[in-house]
Amino acid sequence: MKNRINGTLAIVLLVTAGCSSKSAVTSTDSTAPKATPQVAEAPVSPAAPGLATSHAAPTGYGFDKWQTGPLGDVFFDYDSSSLSSDAQGQLKQNAGWLSSNGAKKTTIEGHCDSRGTSEYNLALGERRASSAKDYLVKLGVAASRIESVSFGEEKPFAEGQNEEAWSKNRRAHFIVK
Repeated sequence: MKNRINGTLAIVLLVTAGCSSKSAVTSTDSTAPKATPQVAEAPVSPAAPGLATSHAAPTGYGFDKWQTGPLGDVFFDYDSSSLSSDAQGQLKQNAGWLSSNGAKKTTIEGHCDSRGTSEYNLALGERRASSAKDYLVKLGVAASRIESVSFGEEKPFAEGQNEEAWSKNRRAHFIVK
């Protein structure tokens, strides 16, 4: 989706719904219109060894190029910012590392797959990053050590228009500073 399509017209024109963005934002309006899913989701691939999430992308598909640091990413279901038990487990590991490395800060990037309007998916990416941040704060990490930003579909793990690619792109990605 190289050209932005606004509002209700986007829902009518799109064959699929989900996640799209053209620029990063650090704050979004949660009142953005919700895209209506039009594609049934396929089962998510099993987790790669060493990754604590059922929504983890297996190595060898380009995922490992993004997973480059001590903090693991968390993955989300379609059109959701709710944390699964696997995502909570990964966030507990991240909180442990942050607790042991008190001088470090992190930026949490909220990402989406390639379906839907830019406005909706920037908001969804922000909700995903905020959900991860809120959970880390609940676990005792100081909020002042965590920034969040939404990129929508701008920085995908995987290219493609199928569930295998989409499931890799619905994530909160962690950058250590």
